[in-house]
Amino acid sequence: MQLLWLAIALLSSLFIAELLIGLHSHSLSLLADAGHLFSDVIALGISLLATWLAQRPATKQATFGYHRVEILAALVNGLALLTIAVVIAKEAVERFHSPEPVLGLPMLVVAGVALAVNSINIALLHKASRNDLNIRGAFLHVLADTASSVGVILAALVVYLFNWTWVDAGVSLLIVCSVSFSAFPLVKDSLEVLMEYSPRSIDPTRVEAALKGFEAVCQVEKLHIWTISSDQVALCVHLTVDAIGGGERDRLTKQLQTLLEQEFNIRESTLQLTHRNSEVMELHPLLSGNLMTQLTRKNGDYIDKF
Repeated sequence: MQLLWLAIALLSSLFIAELLIGLHSHSLSLLADAGHLFSDVIALGISLLATWLAQRPATKQATFGYHRVEILAALVNGLALLTIAVVIAKEAVERFHSPEPVLGLPMLVVAGVALAVNSINIALLHKASRNDLNIRGAFLHVLADTASSVGVILAALVVYLFNWTWVDAGVSLLIVCSVSFSAFPLVKDSLEVLMEYSPRSIDPTRVEAALKGFEAVCQVEKLHIWTISSDQVALCVHLTVDAIGGGERDRLTKQLQTLLEQEFNIRESTLQLTHRNSEVMELHPLLSGNLMTQLTRKNGDYIDKF
């Protein structure tokens, strides 16, 4: 959480600076980057809220806890990036048709500061983004900001040296490409989790083969694997096994769960074990209740005749 708080403080200060200088210099690329920064601040705030909620214990209604909030926040982050990309692209096309004078020097100074701040944020969030989808979303925001800052610096140099104002709009379109490139994978990954797809890192056929590798396991049915949060995967499966005693059954269950955790990093597993020969056997006709009933009735009829 401390990393997210620090990143929010740095990006908020940078957003205010870029917004003011962008309005003063009439730079679309700087204003676009400021809008991107504003989205980052909102996204990081959502990430902070999601991280706090994810630490709350489970309840009777939320039996898995609030880990899915992390996934929802990541989806909001991605959709926010795509929305900003559309707005920037529309404004850039209008600037090509109706160019405006741009001040290159203020652009250059602020973009240089932005590059330094974003570099610090990348160093802060990079390691944590590997294991947390939500922080990964924040990291991608900052990464896109860094690319935007480089583009604004190049545009500022060209505008300052050659007064080619169209370059400012062109760089804005490059920012759109960068934002979209960051957003689409994030939205896709989040939707896959919400649709309860199997994690990409786990092949269900390999899991099934591993379960069948146990001598007592005869058949694997209704295998379901899904992601609860970025570091929590769940599994449920129905297994048909040989007829074994209660103690052996418990040992087999423990071995299967250990395999799933060690080989596939699945810690939440529900295993339903059914004996292969658990079907109810048919009784011999002499022991059949229907036959006994018929004999009783016949004897009763015979007695009534006398």
